[in-house]
Order: sequence, then structure tokens, then C-alpha cells
Amino acid sequence: MTAGLLIAAPASGTGKTTLTLGLIAALRARGVAVRPFKCGPDYIDPAFHAAAAGRASVNLDSWAMTAGQIAALTAPDDAGLVIAEGSMGLFDGVAVPGEAGIGASADIAALTGWPVVLVLDASGAAQSVAAMALGFARYRSDVRLAGVVLNNVASARHEALIRRGLEAVAIEVLGVLPRAAGIRLPERHLGLVQAEETSELDALLAEAGTVIARCCDLGRMQAVATSVPMDAAPAPHLAPPGGRIALARDAAFSFVYPHLLAEWRAAGATIVPFSPLADEAPDPGADACWLPGGYPELHAPRLAAAQTFRAGLRAFAETRPVHGECGGYMVLGAGLVAADGVRYPMTGLLGLETSFATRRMHLGYRLATLAAPTPVAPPGTRLRGHEFHYATILAQPDAPLAAVTDATGVPVAETGSLRLTPGGGRVTGTFFHLIAKASA
Repeated sequence: MTAGLLIAAPASGTGKTTLTLGLIAALRARGVAVRPFKCGPDYIDPAFHAAAAGRASVNLDSWAMTAGQIAALTAPDDAGLVIAEGSMGLFDGVAVPGEAGIGASADIAALTGWPVVLVLDASGAAQSVAAMALGFARYRSDVRLAGVVLNNVASARHEALIRRGLEAVAIEVLGVLPRAAGIRLPERHLGLVQAEETSELDALLAEAGTVIARCCDLGRMQAVATSVPMDAAPAPHLAPPGGRIALARDAAFSFVYPHLLAEWRAAGATIVPFSPLADEAPDPGADACWLPGGYPELHAPRLAAAQTFRAGLRAFAETRPVHGECGGYMVLGAGLVAADGVRYPMTGLLGLETSFATRRMHLGYRLATLAAPTPVAPPGTRLRGHEFHYATILAQPDAPLAAVTDATGVPVAETGSLRLTPGGGRVTGTFFHLIAKASA
């Protein structure tokens, strides 16, 4: 495996993404080919990683993926260094293990042998920072702490006090980010604004790279990067939805995992993107149509007015399978109520009605047992995925697509939907985003 580092923190909001993007940009400026990864289910961060690295960032998920699948996804290529960004706190996951762990970033560090660079928010503390670092270093014997990067350091005196504590417990400082060096990315309710929507993205990444190059020891970080061999045992794979797949792809439909598209292409499928926001219909020569998640609620008026898209999708669905995930599922529904309370008609291929006027967070891993066929799997197949949205379900009248539980086995109401069309087509949708087929 390629040597790497896993950027982690005690909690969200500590500075992982800032350090990750700056580190990728700084190393790339030095001529290092960086391969990015993201631990856990996330679409926003990998898009920024890809912009910084110039190559796709792939998600690694120990709850949804087998160790063999993770090994295959991290197999060596032409990159000189791996930079993986953790999610939440380093050891945070679910209560019941899945395929290769509980979904914690620490699981990925243990499986791959990538040592952890821990980002610590030093505001309001001094020598006590060392106690926190020591706890993280000792919590799991199979996870190695390479060192720490201190964030929000107020002054030279503040830094000296923190360093004194860390020296006492033999934990290396790999970087120090002063409080004034904060690099902020725009945010919205599901996290960061998408990379493609961020104005002056190149300038932002260049700034991040300059700051990290100035404040961190890049040479030392490269020196402490390691990995361990992994057994690329056979992993369960899903068939592509068709030989030729019409894929909705624009600012409203951008949440699709790169590893799924790669698997479909590896199986021989051709993916043909189209833009509903540009009022484009799916390729009439495709075998199946896939509508990923995204932010349809931000573009509801345009989607409601996109007559070519809506008519083309309805015609497509008469004879072929159409599937939507989360935002795509909502667009397949009858209507969507935006945050201002205005209802916009969607495609009407399913009876689903959703509303953002009354927000309710739905978040967590999902294990689904299919009750009916989908474009990727037959009935009885168990799928692992993740759900994250703020839509309230007003109506979900169609036949349930699956029996769905959370990570602990508790059933959830978001069962997905199935509707057959008169011409033999099949329209399906789920609120969870598919990650992988369950191994058993």
C-alpha cells in the first residue's frame, strides 16, 4: 500500500478539513502526487479534496465496507502519498459493528496502517492539551499517533506552554496554526457548500496551501507516513443498473460515491451524464436512469419548470428502470415544499411528498433488505447505506421498497418506494444513499 496519513480530531469543527485541503495543496505544489480519501459517508469534503489533489477522493467506510473492499479501494497506484480525512471524532462510530468496524476513522487507520495526525483546538487550554493527546495516543493499541497539529494558538507564549506539556509525554508537534490563520469555507445545512459552487476555489485552496506550508513541517509529515499490507479478499459487488446508465449530474444531483461509478465502469457500463437543471432529458438510448442526491430544495423552481427533463424522464420510466436516492427520490415524488412553504410539483413518478418548511434531521447508517427488485439488486439483497437530510415526509403512499433499519437494528419509517409503470418500467427510490452490498 501507498504510505499515508490520516487527519483526525477529537470532534467535528476542529479544523480537519482546513488542514487536509491545505496539506494536499501544499504537497501538490511541491510536486507530490497526493491521493485523497475520506473516512465515512460524505460527499462535500471529497469534492474539495478532488479539486485540491487533481484526482478523485474515495470514501472508505468500515461499517458499510468489508476489509477486502477497503483493501481494493486503497490498492497502490502512481500516488506518492495518501492523505485521508477522518470524520467526526477519531474514535466515533455506531454501537453495533458492521462489515469491518463501527464506522470510526480509527478503524481505517488500523486497517491501513496510516498513522494519525491529530488536529487539536488549543483555544482555552495549555498543558492540558497534552493530556488530551495522550489519551488519544493510548485509546487503541492498533492505532498509531504520528503527532499533532495545534489549531487556534493565541501567541508564542501559548505555544511554548503547550509544547512543554507535549514534550513531557513524548508527542511530536507537526504544525502550529495561529488563531489568525483560520481559513473558512462557506456552509449550509448539510455541511459545506459544494466545491463546484464555491467562487474563487483555486484561490482558496492556494491560500490554504500557503498557510499549511508555512505553519507545518511538510517534510516531517512525509517522513512519518506509513502503511501496512492488506489482504484484498473478494468483496461483494453490486451489478451496474444497466449497460448504459443515464446519470443526473449537476448542482442539484451531485451526491454519488465515486467507488460506485468506478465499479459500474469496471463492470463494463457506460455512464451518460445529463443535467436536469439545464432541462435535459435522460439519454433515450440508456438502459436505466439514476438520480443521485443533492440539493433539489435549493433548485425546486427550476426543476418544476424543467419541462423537457420532466417529460423525458416520464417517457423513459414507461419502459425502463429509474432510481432516485434522497434528493433524487424527492424529485421522483409528486411535490416538494421548499423552506418558504411554497410547494413545487416534481416529476410525479412516485407519490412521495416532502417538505423543508418544517425541518427534521434524519441521520445515520441504514441496513436495507429489498422487498422488490431495484436496478442494482434482486429482492432479498441486503444493502448498506447512509441517510442524511432535513426533509419531513408528508406522504409516502407507494409500496415499500425495503425493510430498513438503523445501525442498531431498529426499524425506520423511510422504507423507500416502488411503483410499476404501464409500459413495464419500474420506478424506485430510497432516502438512504447506497454504499455497498452487505456481505451476509
